[in-house]
Amino acid sequence: MLLWSLLVIFDAVTEQADSLTLVAPSSVFEGDSIVLKCQGEQNWKIQKMAYHKDNKELSVFKKFSDFLIQSAVLSDSGNYFCSTKGQLFLWDKTSNIVKIKVQELFQRPVLTASSFQPIEGGPVSLKCETRLSPQRLDVQLQFCFFRENQVLGSGWSSSPELQISAVWSEDTGSYWCKAETVTHRIRKQSLQSQIHVQRIPISNVSLEIRAPGGQVTEGQKLILLCSVAGGTGNVTFSWYREATGTSMGKKTQRSLSAELEIPAVKESDAGKYYCRADNGHVPIQSKVVNIPVRKHSGNYSCEANNGLGAQCSEAVPVSISGPDGYRRDLMTAGVLWGLFGVLGFTGVALLLYALFHKISGESSATNEPRGASRPNPQEFTYSSPTPDMEELQPVYVNVGSVDVDVVYSQVWSMQQPESSANIRTLLENKDSQVIYSSVKKS
Repeated sequence: MLLWSLLVIFDAVTEQADSLTLVAPSSVFEGDSIVLKCQGEQNWKIQKMAYHKDNKELSVFKKFSDFLIQSAVLSDSGNYFCSTKGQLFLWDKTSNIVKIKVQELFQRPVLTASSFQPIEGGPVSLKCETRLSPQRLDVQLQFCFFRENQVLGSGWSSSPELQISAVWSEDTGSYWCKAETVTHRIRKQSLQSQIHVQRIPISNVSLEIRAPGGQVTEGQKLILLCSVAGGTGNVTFSWYREATGTSMGKKTQRSLSAELEIPAVKESDAGKYYCRADNGHVPIQSKVVNIPVRKHSGNYSCEANNGLGAQCSEAVPVSISGPDGYRRDLMTAGVLWGLFGVLGFTGVALLLYALFHKISGESSATNEPRGASRPNPQEFTYSSPTPDMEELQPVYVNVGSVDVDVVYSQVWSMQQPESSANIRTLLENKDSQVIYSSVKKS
């Protein structure tokens, strides 16, 4: 009787053990949700139930419950089962084992470049290459490119390519890309790749002079143009005077030429010059260029006019040269005073001629009948027909720039008029005692 009772109990336990079942999805990809269900008799009285993976306990519940993996990853692959512990030791049960293999949704991306050693200033094309599972070709991905932890371009994009119009030496570094689903569930990163931008050394440095009219003239602007035939990247240009060896100026810019401007050239600026260019390799120097400074030389003449006719002197060639500005100014003053001497001599001759003409006219007027009218009632008379030359003073004096034709001019009068109206009458009268004189540069 006792034996029969034991056989009945063991048979019941065997039936209950067969009824505990683990249910799991048959196909799982990265990013999918995994729901594990442990099923048994509803009237079982259990103390706890647990889910296991590869014989390790994952989670414990006090009643029958589902186990959820929100977003599956490759490491979630393994052997799963569930177990229960009843109120009696004979009711402890274990489910069947279910093997779950999480499949790769898309491959790990690989960064490719049009060149991993591009020439500075040239374009580079980057591509983040990956491939979706044939069973999930409808999944949408987005991509992002990085350099030294900095995002390139506009950030995340549906395009797996990035076009960089120009790269420079400072763009050398580690590059990689990331690919992820638009739901942000799965994100993968490529290995880092080194891109080394190649800089081309500069070559054929030259110094060119640019001045108005093609000649360097004192007081005018001078431009020193330093240029290179080839080279990439930022180029540092510097200018030097051979006599001193000190730098006159320096410019760093991403171009093949640069200018140094001298607003007003001095005579002391004449000499030999050169420039250098450097883009990080060996500095290259240009050939030495001799810059002569042209002074204000030319042909000068003087002219005198008293309203009856003009007299001109012969043109005098003036060549101004010297080691400094003092010698130049001294020679210029000497030449001008010499011309003024000629001018004064000519002026006196014209003055005497005018006086003679005036006296002759007054004599003719004296012999006229007493009732005859005078042709010019506003004409001036003087107490002395031959005034002292020391009393002659210029009514108008003008000193012009050396860049205009007239350098110096004067208007002389025999006697200072008493009013501005008389001055106007005097200047309009051709017979007045006025001498116009000027020094001109031809």
